[in-house]
Amino acid sequence: MPYFDSASAAPLHPVARQALQASLDEGWADPARLYREGRRARLLLDAAREAAAEAVGCRPDELVFTPSGTHAVHTGVAGVLAGRRRAGSRLVVSAVEHSSVLHAAAAHAAAGGSVVEVAVDRLGAVSAAGYRAALAEGTALACLQSANHEVGTVQPVAEVAGVCAEAGVPLLVDAAQSLGWGPVEGGWSVLTASAHKWGGPPGVGLLAVRKGVRFAPQHPADERESGRSPGFANLPAIVAAAASLRAVRAGAEAEAARLRVLVDRIRRRVVRLVPDVEVVGDADRRLPHLVTFSCLYVDGESLLHELDRAGFSVSSGSSCTSSTLTPSHVLRAMGVLSEGNVRVSLPPGTTAEEVNGFLEVLPGAVAGVRERLGVSGPPAVPAEPVADSVELDALGLRCPQPVIELARAIGTVPVGGTVTVLSDDEVARLDIPAWCAMRGHAYVGESPRPAGTAYTVRRVR
Repeated sequence: MPYFDSASAAPLHPVARQALQASLDEGWADPARLYREGRRARLLLDAAREAAAEAVGCRPDELVFTPSGTHAVHTGVAGVLAGRRRAGSRLVVSAVEHSSVLHAAAAHAAAGGSVVEVAVDRLGAVSAAGYRAALAEGTALACLQSANHEVGTVQPVAEVAGVCAEAGVPLLVDAAQSLGWGPVEGGWSVLTASAHKWGGPPGVGLLAVRKGVRFAPQHPADERESGRSPGFANLPAIVAAAASLRAVRAGAEAEAARLRVLVDRIRRRVVRLVPDVEVVGDADRRLPHLVTFSCLYVDGESLLHELDRAGFSVSSGSSCTSSTLTPSHVLRAMGVLSEGNVRVSLPPGTTAEEVNGFLEVLPGAVAGVRERLGVSGPPAVPAEPVADSVELDALGLRCPQPVIELARAIGTVPVGGTVTVLSDDEVARLDIPAWCAMRGHAYVGESPRPAGTAYTVRRVR
């Protein structure tokens, strides 16, 4: 069964498995002790730190291991903000950061700090100019992911790092999605990553803090990991994480080139095979193994179940797969379609046959979901308009039904006429403008109503 969700967790690398099994026998003792077993454990920990630091591009004494990537992010953000509290309490983040960064930002705001989000373009990328404008006086820290976890867009880290350096503000880079493919370029100050993203065992994160960056750990004092990550380290998992990172990076260039060809095939063919599909994210500046697309008139949860039954494990940023019924913050920030969203992230070793099999299954899966929703093809357009303006009551209807009703109604008004959709589904705020962009109609805007929100569209053609 092809597993196409390595952006969530990559399968355990064979080197990680071997290193984990070996270090369970050799690395169980306390590396802080001076007896034989402790010294042996210490040697393993030091070797793992040197290997990880080499991959990151920092000094071994600048890197510590944490219980997870999220722990590394939270520790890094809180530590720098506390260490630079005299500089100010302003935190700058991009609008598409991983939830671990946004949760840390929310905690900072709840404690009285200020948070500024930098917008992204429709491809999901920030600009150095956007960060320059956000780095006002009193900024203590800026955060930027190296590559987006949902759409794969690679961010201009080096350019943003240069802007931050000019302003005297440290930059924290969340490199969870990209570190397995190569080092992060530019003069970053703090870097975090997570082993299970590159095929290491879960439960190991990396936190690198450059010398000279003011950092004040926000937990009770602990003598381990330079005081930045308290508690007894999971040494076997750390050894396996470092060994697998070195192994993955050794073959990263060749594997990236191979997977990029397969992802390009998906990007090209999905829009030919499936009607009304939008491929999102940057086509060029992207991770080599990840592609995301959204399908009009499709319930994302149902589509994922269909693909799972067909033998393909994929992920989604669609609101239709969420119990909160709110769209992905990444897709919302980009202003792209969220319904019927599919993220395909290929693990190393994925074959062309597996990708071809996915492309054979996908059209039928989408068609099946659309048929169950009453959309067997593009909604029919009446021969003659029936009114200059139409208002639809879509209250209580969930993604993607409000957009389906809009598509059915747009032909009932003449060119220049309007259709207004009354909806209480938060997703409509994102998907109705996205539908207009895809179908060539004009989005007029929204207005509040006693129940829900009214979204108005003008027919253009």
